[in-house]
Amino acid sequence: MSSLRLILSKSRYFSVAWVFCSLNIMIGTWVLYIPQVKAKLNLNDSQIGVALFCLALGILVFLPLVPFITKKVGLGKYTIIGIILFSLAFIGPLLATNYVFLCVALFIVGIFSGSTDVAMNALVSRIEKEDSKNIMSSAHGFFSLGGAIGAILGSFLMMYFTNPIFHMTLMATIVITINIGLSKHYLKINEEHNVSKEKEPFKLTTFTPLIIVAFLAFVIMSSEGAIEHWSSLYLFEVVGITTDNLAGLGFILFSATMTIGRFFGDGVSARIGSTKTILFGCVLACVGYLCVLFNTLIITVIGFGVIGLGLSVIVPELFRIAGKAKNVSASSAISFVSGIGFIGFLLGPVVLGFISDAYSLEMSFITLLILTVLALLTSFLKLRLSKIKIE
Repeated sequence: MSSLRLILSKSRYFSVAWVFCSLNIMIGTWVLYIPQVKAKLNLNDSQIGVALFCLALGILVFLPLVPFITKKVGLGKYTIIGIILFSLAFIGPLLATNYVFLCVALFIVGIFSGSTDVAMNALVSRIEKEDSKNIMSSAHGFFSLGGAIGAILGSFLMMYFTNPIFHMTLMATIVITINIGLSKHYLKINEEHNVSKEKEPFKLTTFTPLIIVAFLAFVIMSSEGAIEHWSSLYLFEVVGITTDNLAGLGFILFSATMTIGRFFGDGVSARIGSTKTILFGCVLACVGYLCVLFNTLIITVIGFGVIGLGLSVIVPELFRIAGKAKNVSASSAISFVSGIGFIGFLLGPVVLGFISDAYSLEMSFITLLILTVLALLTSFLKLRLSKIKIE
């Protein structure tokens, strides 16, 4: 919790944490209007799925370019540029008059989403190195908090805006104005200059020490994506709830414990180190999945909360490790790890759907448990012996 107090007490740290929060405020606002966009363009679920995949595709296509851009423009400067362009880009999908327009608009959103995500994580990593402070996990907690702010505030404002474009424009204006005001605290921060130069930034041999970290990001973010999309259906189809108002309980508790866990995560990491924090998070997630598979409403919902608490500390620690890797810039390392992790975030829900169709939804969650156990074993046997281990 000390890292949260640190962020709230010093503008240097709060300014960066607010970028994390801003990113998800815009996403949380956009999510509210997906049903309206679907109805306006007369789309089915599969078409919405493809459109949202275009957003993800924009992220993946642009990620390899981020280290080059942040090096040329400056890490702090691109962070503020990225959040401004990202906020404005979200107006595009609401302006869409046809399906192609929507897909292109979401692809553009993805470009600035991924690049801003990498830049802000690299910025936190750089600040941690300069100040010898741990704030990465709490910064990710602000990201989780931003989604709640966007959804709650957006739900209120929707009552007063008949046109979603006006609502999104207002949110973009607020986010941009606050970030511009705070950006003076990080604007001049750049990458380290003692990183060895590589003619091929993504040469496999350069990133070999990060492969284990990237694999763990893939597994953990697969779980995050899967729970976001399938937790409600699990309560209906496996646990057997019969009322709609209970369907979101699992994901609500998952999100709440993830936010809380990230606010405490930096303190835990400072005391026991990144490797042990990841191990502890994997153990908690495994216990949580066992509770979910108990298939009783209260225990299953508690299980989702335990999973959220466990997973909350892992991804920030993986980014922290990546940002401190030797012989590669923080933005390059985080681009690599976050790119692989985001592929897992995208594929996780899809693969679970195939497993559910072939066997059952319960088997899908058993698969997630197995993958988490594999992540635990990998962390124990490999990460603690890696050259980039941080204690």
